[in-house]
Formats: sequence, structure tokens, C-alpha cells
Amino acid sequence: MLLTSFALIFLVGLSLAAIFKAIKLPRIIGMLLGGILLGPYVLDFLDSSILNISSELRQMALVIILIKAGLSLNLKDLKKVGRPAILMSFLPAAFEIAACVVFAPILLKVSYAEAAIMGAVLGAVSPAVVVPRMVQLMDEKYGTEKGVPQMILAGASLDDVFVIVLFTAFIGMAQGGSVSVIDFLNIPVAILLGILLGAAVGLALAWFFEACAKRNRPIRSTIKAIVLLAFAFLLLAVESLLDGILSVSGLLAIMSMAIALAMRTKTESTEKMQSKLGKLWLAAEVLLFVLVGAAVDIRYTVEAGGFAVLLIFICLIFRSVAVWLCMLGTKLNKKERLYCVLAYLPKATVQAAIGGVPLSLGLACGNIVLSVAVLSILITAPLGAILMDLTYKKLLKKEEPVPPSPITPEQEQVSN
Repeated sequence: MLLTSFALIFLVGLSLAAIFKAIKLPRIIGMLLGGILLGPYVLDFLDSSILNISSELRQMALVIILIKAGLSLNLKDLKKVGRPAILMSFLPAAFEIAACVVFAPILLKVSYAEAAIMGAVLGAVSPAVVVPRMVQLMDEKYGTEKGVPQMILAGASLDDVFVIVLFTAFIGMAQGGSVSVIDFLNIPVAILLGILLGAAVGLALAWFFEACAKRNRPIRSTIKAIVLLAFAFLLLAVESLLDGILSVSGLLAIMSMAIALAMRTKTESTEKMQSKLGKLWLAAEVLLFVLVGAAVDIRYTVEAGGFAVLLIFICLIFRSVAVWLCMLGTKLNKKERLYCVLAYLPKATVQAAIGGVPLSLGLACGNIVLSVAVLSILITAPLGAILMDLTYKKLLKKEEPVPPSPITPEQEQVSN
């Protein structure tokens, strides 16, 4: 039954993903719907043993996302776009979390602590929707002259880490039943130690790979990708081992490891590792979104209904205002700023990865948090994807190729 369940997950998930892609909607929506259909609350075709390990599978998928984001993030591009990219890495999410803390208790009758958890789940932009489109913009040279896609790519990558760190802190508070100043002071400590630990591991791996290459024993890209995954899991284990002793963000350490490795590795080698991880992501993506859909109790989703949808749109308004504030003082015009707002609408990957965590931990808000997370994916992923695809040629300026310099008579004479 277990193998049959895996077969159904991949066949149904990929089939519905292909259908949604054909009608110009994000593939993940089809996967989510496939999970809802296969799950215990509709057709009940999945073995319970798969659902029992779904949280571990979601975490594996999140690790792959963070490694890919770290390998693709160019620190030179981040320096180029500067202040707005840094602001976009935390300000929109902070505004959205604050809005959720204010309005969720009113609309959904949850506590402020539960509203903070819900806000952290909602707060992240989706790399699965945004990153491929920003890469496309860079390939087609739309907005690249002012660094618009680079800024969005950098901000969105760091935004996910910021939200995940806050989510972890809020979950710890909910489980402990109290909120203290120390809990919030631990957040910057966890961020700093995560960056330092990950950077140290990344530089050590870069040195090891380089040393093997110098000794005519180069390591294949596939092996490098597997080694990266192994060390990523070890970094998560370090976070668990130090829990209660020292705050370290394992997820941020993973991304820092990938960035440090990319800085010390040739571009061609980095791209090959990204390619190998991309192939792993093809399978992880299906498992992630189908299993999230399967965990959704549609009764709670229907019960949340209109108030949950209203909350999602209120949070999006606050988020959009924050993105616009991040653009103040930049050289971007109103159209380019509007595109940045649209690019920060879609949610999917992180919501799928962490949306079911409160439920798996047995928290009272688990069902409602997961239901709101799935509703946010179903609403914002297609909305953001469609708006980005329809508007980028109208809102962004295409960078014109630099014409070759005219050849002077002296240069022509030299060439002859």
C-alpha cells in the first residue's frame, strides 16, 4: 500500500500539474488539489504511514530550496541593488505578520500567539513562483538595467529565511506557553550564529572540493550535491542539539553554507550543482505539495471561509504598502515599483513546507493555520504568477544591447 501511495502521489500530482501548466496557472495548484483529492478527507487513497512522515519530507524539500537559493544568490547583485533589497528581505514580511496579529484574533477568534504563528506562515514570498520568473526576466533583459529582478530575487531569498526564523521562535513560544524578551533577543543571535556556522562549513567544503581537483581527483557534481544535502541535514541536527543551550538557525546556516560555497567555486561548477539539485527538486516538489494538500481538512478550510480570505487580502495590502516603502529613495519609476509589489504577492513553497507544522506538533491552532496557509496558496500563487506574466513587458524596460564601438581609421589600419 505504501508503494501504491507513492505511485498515486507522483502520477496524480504530475498529471494535474501538467494540466494547470497548460492553462497558464502555477503547477503547484494542481499538486495541492491532487493531494486534497487523494487525502483522508476526500478519497482516502493514501497510506497513513506516508502522512506520518510528511513533516520530514516537507523539511527535506525546504532544505533543497534553501541550498538552491544560496547557490543562485550573487552577492555582487545584492550589493548592486543595495538598501531596497535588504529592506525587502524583512519589511514586507514584518508588516504582514503585524497585520495578522492585529486582525486574525478579530476575524478568526485565535489568540495573539496563534495569530503570530499564522502571520509567520503567511509572511514569506514563494521562491517556487518568483525565482523562475526573475531568472526569465534576467535572460530577456527586462528591468535588468536598474537591477529589478536581481533585487527581487535577493530580497525574496532572504525573506524566506527571516520568516522561518520568526516562525521557529513563535512555535517555541507557543509550546512553552509564555513570551519573554529573551525569546526575541535570541532571534538576532540565531541569525548571526547561523550565518557564521554555515559560512564556515561552506568555505571548508569549497577548500575540500578545490583540493581534490588540484590532486586530479575532481568530485562529480552529483556527489557534491549529495554532500551538500548531507551537511545541510547535519546543520539542522546541530540546531536541535544546541536547543535550550544556544540559539542557532539551522535553516539560515544552510543558505549561508551554499552562498559561501558559491563564492569560492567556479560559476560552471556551481551551475552544475544547481542543475543536480533542480532534478531532486522535481520529485521533492511533488511530494511537498501533494502531501500538504492531503493534510488539509477541507471542513476547516470551508469553516474558515470568507473571514480567512478577508484576512489574506488585508495582509496582502499591508505587505504591498511595505514593498512600496522599500522602494522610496530609489531610481525606480512608478511602473517598476508596481511590478515589485506584484512580484511579492505569490505564496506557496514556504507555506506548504511549514503550514502543517503546528498541526503536526498538536497545537490547538494547527488546523486553522494549515487551512489559511492553503487558502493563501490557492489565491495568491495564481494571482501573482498571472499578474507578473501579463505585466512585465508593460511595467519594465527592456535593456537594449550595447552597440559595438565604431572602428576608427587607425584601428582599421592596424587590423589590416
